[in-house]
Order: sequence, then structure tokens, then C-alpha cells
Amino acid sequence: MTAALRLLDPPSLGQQLRTAPAMTRPLMLDIIAHAGRRVPSLGQGERAARIMRLIDVEAWADAALALIELELPMWQVRRIAYDEGEWHCALSRERELPDWLDAAVEARHSDLALALLSAFIEVRALAADVPRPSVPSVRPVLDPLYEPLACDNFG
Repeated sequence: MTAALRLLDPPSLGQQLRTAPAMTRPLMLDIIAHAGRRVPSLGQGERAARIMRLIDVEAWADAALALIELELPMWQVRRIAYDEGEWHCALSRERELPDWLDAAVEARHSDLALALLSAFIEVRALAADVPRPSVPSVRPVLDPLYEPLACDNFG
């Protein structure tokens, strides 16, 4: 696991998002600082500057969508729906699949930006849980007592 993913503390970030009544600048910057790997490394790149401009004008949903686009290039927004006072957001790697085949990550909140960012944090937590070897795996060494046997009947 990389050092950047160890710094991500999904339970506390997720808890902050669930309990927040609305998005604020300090909360958004905290999410970027703890869960964003590409925004700090871009420095003043155009995409990072765009996210910062959206934060400055408090366009929270647009900033969340731009952050998802930058940080999770393989993921797309599958669904955004408003039902009974809550926004439901689903992120997916395979948006064209039927719902029942897709393994989408879903989140909900009364604030749209917080619902989007909750799904973002869930995806980050999933990525942190998946072990990735630094070298390709090789076949295990066979048991020394193992001998292949031909069982063909040519008779």
C-alpha cells in the first residue's frame, strides 16, 4: 500500500461527510488534502486551478464532479437522483452495464455535493483495500513429489 493511501482515513472522512449539514470550504480542502492524490501533485495546473476556482465561488457540486473526474479517471457518475429529501449518487466503472450487473458505489446525503464526495470517498476506500503487488505474480513452485502422468488409452 502506498504512503498516499495510508494517509487516507476513510472512516473519519466518511463520518465527517455524513454528519456535515452542508459543504464548506474547509471541509472541501480537507477532503482534497486527505483523499486527493493528483490535485496537490498538479500544483497550479489548469485542472487543479479549475477546481480551486470552483471552490472559491462555492460551486460545490461542480467542484465535486471536477474532483471525481480528475482523481478517478476510470470511474463515471452512473446516477444522480433526488428522492424523499436526499440525493442518491452512484459511481461506476462500467456505466453501460445494466444495474443488476454493475458493481456501482452508492452514497446519499441531503446535500448534492456531500453525496458526490461520499461516493468518492467510498471508491477511495475500496482502492485502498485492494492489495496490489509491486511485481507481477509468478506460478508457485510445484511440490517435488508431484509428477505429471499421462492417462491416454491407445489400445
